[in-house]
Amino acid sequence: MSIPTTSLPDGTPVPVLGAGTWHYAEDPTRRRDEIATLHAALDTGITLIDTAEMYADGGSQELVGEALAGRRDEAFVVDKVLPSNASRRGTVEAAERALQRLRTDRIDLYLLHWRGRHPLAETVTAFEELRAAGKIRAWGVSNLDTDDLEELVGLEAGRAVATDQILYNPTRRGPEYDLLPWCAEHGVPVMAYSPVEQGRLLHEAALRAVADRHDATPAQVALAWVLRRPGTIAIPKTSTPQRITENRGALDVRLTDEDLAELDRAFPPPTRKRALELL
Repeated sequence: MSIPTTSLPDGTPVPVLGAGTWHYAEDPTRRRDEIATLHAALDTGITLIDTAEMYADGGSQELVGEALAGRRDEAFVVDKVLPSNASRRGTVEAAERALQRLRTDRIDLYLLHWRGRHPLAETVTAFEELRAAGKIRAWGVSNLDTDDLEELVGLEAGRAVATDQILYNPTRRGPEYDLLPWCAEHGVPVMAYSPVEQGRLLHEAALRAVADRHDATPAQVALAWVLRRPGTIAIPKTSTPQRITENRGALDVRLTDEDLAELDRAFPPPTRKRALELL
């Protein structure tokens, strides 16, 4: 059950639908269900698994490593370094810790979680060292706006940036004004986190109306809306295998021009630059 893919700038295919793990490993009573959810994701063809050292202070990485035991080669693992650790040396050390927690010898895509006090040049140098050593296969950023990306690609090694992971959903459309066009122009795919706004979109009347027309759910419509843009990857977080099946069904939803117009009326696109929002 293959998932459609988009390509990183180096040509590596990446599934357009993944599984996020924010808040995983925070409650021991949910651990079994969370691992079962990641197994269900792999079984359903959702092989992109996103985590970060910030999540449960490394606990999410450990849970992902446990879930991928014996199945690592099936997965495309995305991990993130905290900005407080993103010096040249700190990035390398964070990656080494991540590899141990994930029980793997490589991270497929390693991101700067958001911009902090360390210069981008230091972080990029560390990323390139890790890539040369085979410990990461590609690197990117998260929560960086257009001016940050301009600065990044102004660095010689910065042109290797493979993605920008951002908050994007029907209620968070600011990136459409300039960030998404910039990424499209530079061939940088965008990863949308919280594509259903942590579940808050499920009660929006416009999404429910469109969902009814397609015999779908509001979550599926929200995901289909995000994925309508070429070069966009959605990484919804869910903690049950049933939700994984629901998310997979979003790939079968084909939004019409009428649907998109209705959603535009409910969630108007930006008419000016907005600061990039974060959760």
